Amino acid sequence: MPQLSYVHGASDTPFIGDTIGVYFDRVAERFAGRDALIVRHQQIRWTYGELKERVDAFAAGLLALGLKRGDRIGIWSPNNAEWVTTQFATAKVGLILVNINPAYRVSELEYALNKAGCVALITAAQFKTSDYLGMLRELAPELATASSGHLCASRLPDLRLVITIAGESTRGAVRFDDVASLARDADRHRIAALAGELQFDDPINIQFTSGTTGFPKGATLSHHNILNNGLFIAGAMKLTERDRVCIPVPLYHCFGMVIGNLGCLTHGSAMVYPSEGFDPLPTLETIAAERCTAVYGVPTMFIAQMDHPDFAKFDLTSLRTGMMAGSPCPIEVMKRAFSLMHLSEVVIGYGMTETSPASFASATDDPIERRVSTVGRILPHVEAKVVDAEGRIVPRGTAGELLTRGYLVMLGYWEDEEKTREAIDEAGWMHTGDLATIDDEGYCNIVGRIKDMVIRGGENVYPREIEEFLYRHPKIQDVQVIGVPDPRYGEELCAWVRLRDGESATVVEIRTFCQGQIAHYKVPRYIKFVDSFPMTVTGKIQKFLMRQQMIEELGLILQKTA
Repeated sequence: MPQLSYVHGASDTPFIGDTIGVYFDRVAERFAGRDALIVRHQQIRWTYGELKERVDAFAAGLLALGLKRGDRIGIWSPNNAEWVTTQFATAKVGLILVNINPAYRVSELEYALNKAGCVALITAAQFKTSDYLGMLRELAPELATASSGHLCASRLPDLRLVITIAGESTRGAVRFDDVASLARDADRHRIAALAGELQFDDPINIQFTSGTTGFPKGATLSHHNILNNGLFIAGAMKLTERDRVCIPVPLYHCFGMVIGNLGCLTHGSAMVYPSEGFDPLPTLETIAAERCTAVYGVPTMFIAQMDHPDFAKFDLTSLRTGMMAGSPCPIEVMKRAFSLMHLSEVVIGYGMTETSPASFASATDDPIERRVSTVGRILPHVEAKVVDAEGRIVPRGTAGELLTRGYLVMLGYWEDEEKTREAIDEAGWMHTGDLATIDDEGYCNIVGRIKDMVIRGGENVYPREIEEFLYRHPKIQDVQVIGVPDPRYGEELCAWVRLRDGESATVVEIRTFCQGQIAHYKVPRYIKFVDSFPMTVTGKIQKFLMRQQMIEELGLILQKTA
């Protein structure tokens, strides 16, 4: 009988059996004098001891504001020290942190806050072209007349409290810097009591991931999920307390807050943030100035750094390892990273938000061909199998759907039992929707996607969500969105639009309709006006034919999926 496509990560490394707050305190005590958080654009440098002081003070302030265990608190901000402080403080007091993409616009923010039932929101004032406070006032004009902590907004019925990061005081809101000063002795004592009450299986984080229904689903993750995933993925990179990790990836995503922050925490490493959002020059400056030993990113980030005109000016010899994830890595990019950035031990990772996120990773000493042609082997304490359409495990080397099981599988989608049952079967297997093979040595190769997902520059985008939005346009009768190859982002979005009878529209008009309402990376780059779509005899739209046609029309080169 042939060997079957089933692997499990046998390991002698035990789980962390603590909540994030309890473990954080232990690490902060052990490494009190070592660098914990360096935020270059804010000129912040805190040791673990100093970070703990700020986390405890902010956590006590949140309790003073009336927040209680189990409340959902959103955070809508680019990367900064306040984000990191919030992550650890909310975990300490049992608040469920709801990550909101900094690129979200009005309709997306409204959906996320209401879906999770957020009673509080921590928001930046602005970021690049995003006027966060302006968008929030559009959603909740009642903020202008509300007293702090007592918002009552018709479109955001659960939201009571708004906390603003930086900037001047805002009517109806509390300044982030003022929260700690609100704490009383009773609040500080309550934090100590909560350490013994909270359980590591409690939900602690909601991260939105787009669904084929067109509406984002809130993947609900526990302390145990994300703390241990940080432990094992950082272990794959062999991090120690001597490592300094440059983290230019966003905190709202698992890459930043789990692989970044919790990976560093579990090994006593330093978290180093070069800028609010990715910018190749500050990233290079930070690596050189802080003597970073590791750097994270999607392949396009590494390309942008190596192609920067000032690249050769920076001493990057301190680098050793890091992680490339989010989209396939071309072998030439990996070779350049090896030689130019000294990343001889860089690893490739694979996962999904619903699995905390990482389930596979390459090793620091895997041959370069393995690191670009596969996503590595199964991580400790995780199971995976590849199955056919009937759910039977296929032989090694045979393609099928990849399923994963173990501590890393989410608790479920927030208040969506139906979608949870569709994703996690009765035996506890998470159905990834990805087509994969597992070879005789246990290496996994992602060969395609069952779901209609597009990965643009590391961002997972589901066409149905954009289709649902475009259906709102009064001139659009029908629309279908697909992904087409792109040399920079891996894939770009293309919308086929069928207008209502007698209507006419332009590409600029459709794109303008999207701007300010959906995230920039969800706005289709290509728009094609059509009279019909290719369909099967049963009426099912054949998106693969649409994709093939666009590749030919646009003269695109098909990208290899690895």
